[in-house]
Amino acid sequence: AQQVEAIIREFPEVRYTVSTLNTGSANGKIYATLYIRLVDRKLRQRNVDDMSALLRQRLQLIPGITVTHAGLLDTMGGNKQIEFSLLGTDLRELERLTQQVMNAVRPIPGLVDLDSSIKPDKPTIEVQVQREAASDLGLTLGSIGSQLRTLVAGQTVTNWRAGDDQTYDVNVRLNPTARTQPQDLEHLPFNVGTAADGSPRVARLNQVAQVIEGTGPNQINRRDLRREVALSANVYNRSMGEVSNDIRQVMKGIPLPPGYSFQFGGSTKSMQESFDYAISALVLAVVFIYMILASQFKSFLQPMALMTALPLTLIGVVLALMMFGSALSMFSVIGMVMLMGLVTKNAILLVDFAIRARQDQVLPDGSIQVGLPRNEALLLAARVRLRPILMTTLAMIFGMVPLAFAISEGSEQRAPMGQAVIGGVITSSLLTLVVVPVVYCYMDDLAQWLRRLWGSDVSRTQP
Repeated sequence: AQQVEAIIREFPEVRYTVSTLNTGSANGKIYATLYIRLVDRKLRQRNVDDMSALLRQRLQLIPGITVTHAGLLDTMGGNKQIEFSLLGTDLRELERLTQQVMNAVRPIPGLVDLDSSIKPDKPTIEVQVQREAASDLGLTLGSIGSQLRTLVAGQTVTNWRAGDDQTYDVNVRLNPTARTQPQDLEHLPFNVGTAADGSPRVARLNQVAQVIEGTGPNQINRRDLRREVALSANVYNRSMGEVSNDIRQVMKGIPLPPGYSFQFGGSTKSMQESFDYAISALVLAVVFIYMILASQFKSFLQPMALMTALPLTLIGVVLALMMFGSALSMFSVIGMVMLMGLVTKNAILLVDFAIRARQDQVLPDGSIQVGLPRNEALLLAARVRLRPILMTTLAMIFGMVPLAFAISEGSEQRAPMGQAVIGGVITSSLLTLVVVPVVYCYMDDLAQWLRRLWGSDVSRTQP
């Protein structure tokens, strides 16, 4: 840990480090956790991702260590970006499959900090009870286990108030010198009743059980009534979705015995569920927008022209994310849902003005002003409505600039939402002035053709 600290403190971005051994999530004397506090963001040139990549490279120079996580500290539990599990019935078979899976997925590009929940076995002392001998003496597994727990681990029986008004627990337990060696356990006494003369009968543990030294699993995880081995990793220079898809492809090529399976969990599972909910919200937003527009314009075809602005936003969203080097995340999807209402507004301003300009107007003197032709009305609407469209567009762009450029501390995660909104608003505002009028003309021609077709059918059926 001191060698690792020396390497980390060479970075000018590091303010201080705190190392702990055998604590928290790193439970065990061979595990250490290092907390790194960086200087303020305005005082450093590299972000956390850049620092993590350099740390992985430099820590490989230290022999005998394995880096299991390098990156941001998750205050909600320290979970990594990629988590998936192997499920089965036999723990040894799961250990074999885990090594096979880790060797198969380790070459995946962008997969770093690969680790599993399987830890080296810890030393154990197994007490194998001879049931017949114990039954002859009137001992059961429960009574032997409870007495062993009291003698070795201890049991709180009462509390004691000291003279300084402090309360202390009173524990009943064997003297440390009587429980340091496995052989000491063999001579532990057990009360097995009373003799005919009323004296207590005592039996030693080695009369009813065998004490065997060995090793056992460090931990046993279970999920859905089966044994589980959890594998975790981080991603670098690739999106979490791409790495997860590569892991699925690799797992499809690994034959699993009957009764064994794998499943994703953690951030990958949450991201998939969140994307499903977001897509559902996106579809519902489009449906409700169409229903509202159809009721307001009293037409089923004109809203189709207005809603052509929606797919135009995707062009800007993709280009903006590519320009900023961001991946499609939950925040960018939220930005796309926000855009559904923003970009439709520009089309409404344009088409509504054109519809009003085509209608005949009654002047105050009682004369009737004939409406403009369709093409002239659309050109007039584009000239008149250009200023309010640009005003609202620029207001939204400048409002999202601090979020898109991640100016504030810790805003990198939310930056794709601002980037998606800026790109979608720019492209939709520019293309709305070109695409929406064209589609409106096609929809208007279709509506007139349907009216003529419907009118001819009605006249044909009249006597």
